[in-house]
Amino acid sequence: MTQPDLSNQKVTLINDARTLLKRLIATPSFSREETNTAAEIEAFFRDKQIPYQRLKNNIWAQNLHFDAAKPTILLNSHHDTVKPNKSWTLDPFEPLERDDKLFGLGSNDAGGCLVSLLAAFVYFYDCPAMKFNIVMAATAEEEISGRDGLELLLPELPPISFAIVGEPTEMQLAIAEKGLLVLDCTAKGTSGHAARNEGDNAIYKAIQDINWLTTYQFPRVSPTLGPIKLSVTIINAGTQHNVVPDTCTFTVDVRVTEQYTLEEVIATIRANVQADVKPRSIRLKPSSIPDNHPIVLAGLALGRHTYGSPTTSDQAVLDCPSLKCGPGHSGRSHSADEFIYLRELDEGVNGYIGMLEQVV
Repeated sequence: MTQPDLSNQKVTLINDARTLLKRLIATPSFSREETNTAAEIEAFFRDKQIPYQRLKNNIWAQNLHFDAAKPTILLNSHHDTVKPNKSWTLDPFEPLERDDKLFGLGSNDAGGCLVSLLAAFVYFYDCPAMKFNIVMAATAEEEISGRDGLELLLPELPPISFAIVGEPTEMQLAIAEKGLLVLDCTAKGTSGHAARNEGDNAIYKAIQDINWLTTYQFPRVSPTLGPIKLSVTIINAGTQHNVVPDTCTFTVDVRVTEQYTLEEVIATIRANVQADVKPRSIRLKPSSIPDNHPIVLAGLALGRHTYGSPTTSDQAVLDCPSLKCGPGHSGRSHSADEFIYLRELDEGVNGYIGMLEQVV
C-alpha cells in the first residue's frame, strides 16, 4: 500500500504516544488491578473518535473499513505491570523526563510498546484500501500469564492471520519464543528410622531423577532458540533429622522450543523419571514465525535483525504466527528506576508504521 507523506501526522502521533505513556505510568496497574489504565486507553480511543470494546480490563478496536473477507493482523501489548521492587530511588508512579529518558513503572515493559502500537493503529485506522484488517488489543494480566488477559479476549476477535506482540526488543525481530512448562514432581519412598537400615529414602530417588533431568538433552535443537532447557528450581523433603523421608517434592522449570509440543516434553520426562510428574498447565506454548514471512522481511528491509527470545510473553497463548518486537530494552524490564529513551518511542512508532506499510 502506498501512503502519502504524513510526517506531520507521525509527529502528532508520537506526541500523543508520549502523553498517553505518562498517563499510564501515573496510574497503578498491577496485574489483575488494571481497571484504571484500561479507562485511560478507553479515553485515548474516545479522543481519536475510534469505536472500541472492553472485556474486563482488555480494550480492543478494529480499523474503520474492516472487511471480514480480508485477513486480519493483530497488534497486541499489555498494560499491566509488576510491583516496584524496594530498590527504586524514584517515585515509580511519577513520569519523569530527564536526560532523554522517561522514567516510571511500566515505561519500558511494556508501556512504550503499547503506546507505539496504538499510534501505528491510529495511523492506519481509516485507510480505505488495505489488503489486511488491523485489530488493536491492549490486554491485561500478561505479567502473571493470567487467564483474563489476551487468552480471554481471543474468542471475541476475528481469525488472526499473524500478530505483532509488543515487548521491548530494541525493535529487533524475535521470530521465535520459548514456551514454559512448570512441573511439580513427587518422589515417593518409605519412611523409617535413620539409625537403622529401614525405609526407602525419597530424597535419593529424587536425586536420581534430578541427575537425569540435568544431563538429558532433547535431540531436536531449534535453529533460533537452541536446546530445550530444564532447571530444577525448588526441592523439599524431610521433617526431622532421624526420620527417613517418604516424600520428596521438586519443581522443574522447562523452557520449550518450537521443535516439541509441551505434551511431547511431558511424555519424555515421565518415561525417564520415577517421580510423579504434574504440569501446572500446558497453556504457554512456544511460538514462532517463518523467517521469510512478509512482516519479517519488512523488518529486515528496515535494517533489523532476527533472533530467538528465551523469555515468555502473550505470544504463548496465540496459535497464529507471531512476531515479538518493540521499543525498549528487555534488560530494563522489572528493574528499579525503569525507563525508556524518548528516542525509542519515536523509533517504535516509525518502526511499526514502516513495517506495516510494506505489508498492508
